[in-house]
Amino acid sequence: MTWWAIDVRTAPDRRQWLSAWLVTRTGQAVEERDDGTLVTFAGDEGAADALIAEIAATADSPSETSRRPLGEVDWSVRWREGLGPRTFGRLTVVPSWIPEAARLGPATVVLDPETAFGSGEHGSTRAALTLLERLVRPGDRVLDLGSGSGILSIAAVKLGAARAIGVESDPEATSVAVRNAERNGVAHRVQFLDGEAGDLAPLAGPADLLLSNILRSVNTTLLPAILASLLPGGVAIFSGMEEPEAPLFLPALRGAGLVPEEQVVDTGWWALAARRP
Repeated sequence: MTWWAIDVRTAPDRRQWLSAWLVTRTGQAVEERDDGTLVTFAGDEGAADALIAEIAATADSPSETSRRPLGEVDWSVRWREGLGPRTFGRLTVVPSWIPEAARLGPATVVLDPETAFGSGEHGSTRAALTLLERLVRPGDRVLDLGSGSGILSIAAVKLGAARAIGVESDPEATSVAVRNAERNGVAHRVQFLDGEAGDLAPLAGPADLLLSNILRSVNTTLLPAILASLLPGGVAIFSGMEEPEAPLFLPALRGAGLVPEEQVVDTGWWALAARRP
């Protein structure tokens, strides 16, 4: 099978958003070269052409794209090269394919994202993990909207939460998350549901701690459902937004009755913890 590389060149202020979109769309890691070019992969020439067409239709600013065939390399796993353990306070996230994964500690998450978003390598996930490690309390009930690979739900129970429920609209990602929970020995404390977050969040609550690592537009739309899912005094952690989006999201957050508290920025990605009074 010959894989194809797609090179994408776009405006500097669009790179982070487009990189996150490509990860979500393809299930593959995205390489950012020193010259700012984003590189992603497709399984054949037709898939490469289809992805280029989607990029052109999705981006609201011009993007230059080109494609090239690659040698006979298993590019579905080549992206793993160079990835290693990451530490977030008490928490360590370890890719499943490196030797350290065999030494499973009480606050270690062994993860294989497969085709689901969330490996601990993206700034939005790292920012969410940083706030989660600081704010989760023993015995918390956690709700994770847009749970992807399950990394945040699994990390929550590894850090002492009593249980976590993840809600994900992509059934394939839910299957990945279930396997990751089993790999980490927490399947009895973590549950993943297929469906739309706005519909399922109020039914899956109430939660002491809620996570929503999704785009700003979706986070804003979900605010009423999030408020209905969160116990008084509970904390919601929002991620998936770039730092310049903060002034756009904060008024909606306050308007929903949530009080902003801690903030984290990681490589331009912004995460915020807010409390329900």
